[in-house]
Amino acid sequence: MSLGPPAGMAAPSMKERQACWGARDLYWQCLDENAEDASRCQQLRSSFESSCPQQWIKYFDKRRDYLKFKEKFEAGQFQSSRSTANS
Repeated sequence: MSLGPPAGMAAPSMKERQACWGARDLYWQCLDENAEDASRCQQLRSSFESSCPQQWIKYFDKRRDYLKFKEKFEAGQFQSSRSTANS
């Protein structure tokens, strides 16, 4: 009986992690340079998805959304949904 992770669930090697992080960074940079227009970054998104485990992609997508929200909030650009609903 094996106590390790199930087959296909092995932790990524350092090289694989670095490839994933690099692909993520290039994709995020593209989004930053293109005002979040994901259609202009499809090739980099594909590279990101093929370089990272699916669980990591979900985490990084949520992380980016949080960081962008935090950035806007700290810059005073955040509008509550209540104020926009009354306009």
